[in-house]
Amino acid sequence: MTDTSPLLDTGLVVGDDGHARCFWGGSTPDYLGYHDHEWGQPICGDDALFERMSLEAFQSGLSWITILRKRPAFRAAFDGFRIDRVAAFSEADAARLMADPGIVRNRMKVDATLHNARVAADLAGGLSALLWSFAPSPRPPRPRSRAEVPATTPESIAMAKALKKQGFKFVGPTTAYALMQATGMVDDHLAGCWVPPIAA
Repeated sequence: MTDTSPLLDTGLVVGDDGHARCFWGGSTPDYLGYHDHEWGQPICGDDALFERMSLEAFQSGLSWITILRKRPAFRAAFDGFRIDRVAAFSEADAARLMADPGIVRNRMKVDATLHNARVAADLAGGLSALLWSFAPSPRPPRPRSRAEVPATTPESIAMAKALKKQGFKFVGPTTAYALMQATGMVDDHLAGCWVPPIAA
């Protein structure tokens, strides 16, 4: 059981293992593993970042835990989020996805994912290079409390604008910042969280 009382004012919670974590990281076993081993770790590669960008878009309006628990089904349905393969999906594939109970069956989001794969496939320089070009340098310090974690930043606003200019969909500034947090472009683990800081 996670104790939420000792460090609540900082946004940290202490788990049974004695580790202090960000307020959301110890709420479920799914979140604990994701928080400790994935969230905020640097991710590069066009396909890997396309997956994260797609899942952030599917998360819009929903809880991230819903997407996290469905991630294996998403990966199977979208052929591992390999850009070249998703870009070649047909209307029959779109219909298949809309009939798949393992994923979020939202036609606008499904269509946006297929569209975004086609845009990414034609992107000069690749998706990873484009997204990482908006990572702030130097890296901002870790937030000292939950209140200091932003929803958007100038970099995420610029990223969303650039992605929309390229033709990507479902890429607003808030979604862009969530992507930056999840893929290690920023380190928003709270100060005092046991997860080691990302090396500069």
